[in-house]
Amino acid sequence: MSAGPHAAIPVATARERLAARLFDALWDTYRRRVSYVQTYEQVIRKAGATFFNDHIAFRTFACQQPLSGIATISRIFEALGYRAAGSYHFEDKQLSAIHFQHPNPQFPKLFISELKVWELPAAQRETINRVVRSHRPPVSEAILVALQNLDQYAGATAGLPSSAGSTGGQATRGTPQSRPDEFDSADELLSKVVAQFHELPWLLPRREDVVELNNVSQYAAWVLVHGYNVNHFTSLINSHGVAALDDIEKTIDALSAAGVPMKSEIEGERGSKLRQTATEAVKIDVQVADQGLPVTMPWTYAYFELAQRDTVVDPASGKRVRFEGFLGPQATNLFEMTRVK
Repeated sequence: MSAGPHAAIPVATARERLAARLFDALWDTYRRRVSYVQTYEQVIRKAGATFFNDHIAFRTFACQQPLSGIATISRIFEALGYRAAGSYHFEDKQLSAIHFQHPNPQFPKLFISELKVWELPAAQRETINRVVRSHRPPVSEAILVALQNLDQYAGATAGLPSSAGSTGGQATRGTPQSRPDEFDSADELLSKVVAQFHELPWLLPRREDVVELNNVSQYAAWVLVHGYNVNHFTSLINSHGVAALDDIEKTIDALSAAGVPMKSEIEGERGSKLRQTATEAVKIDVQVADQGLPVTMPWTYAYFELAQRDTVVDPASGKRVRFEGFLGPQATNLFEMTRVK
């Protein structure tokens, strides 16, 4: 895996170093699948611009048995220092979401949503619950403890730079802690965390279930086949730093000229505190079960999002600061980018 965009983030602790490596591992898979990202990279390279990842989005099912939803994956990020910063509700889509931010402002925000399965019709509830009953055990407490305490392991390899020679700030040394026996290195810990996102958390769904569920909730069908894989990464237009790509319209024009199919509308008017758009979603082959046998079929996967942020008045200080939140009506329309056409 080549160094990704998060490797350039200055880090001060072992936890931050591992978080950056996690994001680059997720980015590597996403980038290989979403060809439009590679075109975007060519466009900004030619213009001399800079890519900064504004946020990463994930999708989940909110179920009761077993208990699942936002916390299923957010706890991993909370153990790495992230904290909830805003909540959102999408009544017409039976969705809720929380966005998380890291104390290091250069780390991407996280937008994690969940489908409230109990609000779906009975047939669709039963389909999802039947699949989710095979959900793997939740992320182990040992993993969360190891992530939380990376900065305190005095001399324990789980808290040291990986064998690949990661760079960044030195881990804070405190009172020696016992290293969990499960992890011999930061590389091994990282591998187990990455698997929580890249490996389907339940048994293969049946082809007919995916198709029928899609008629009621395209979001549900998406999670059924992709699990906790990244839904999208996001370019922050403000970071481009060159006149040729200094607003969302210019960036759309450049990507369109390079052959990238784009969403037909921009979410947010000129001058508003947040404006967003996206490429169309790519399709990839996903595994499903057909009469008990694993087969593949094409399904929408992910898109690449663009976000332009303006300033707002901070009520606490009275100063103008960049708006770092999200707007529900805009997100509602972006959810639709993964609808199978």
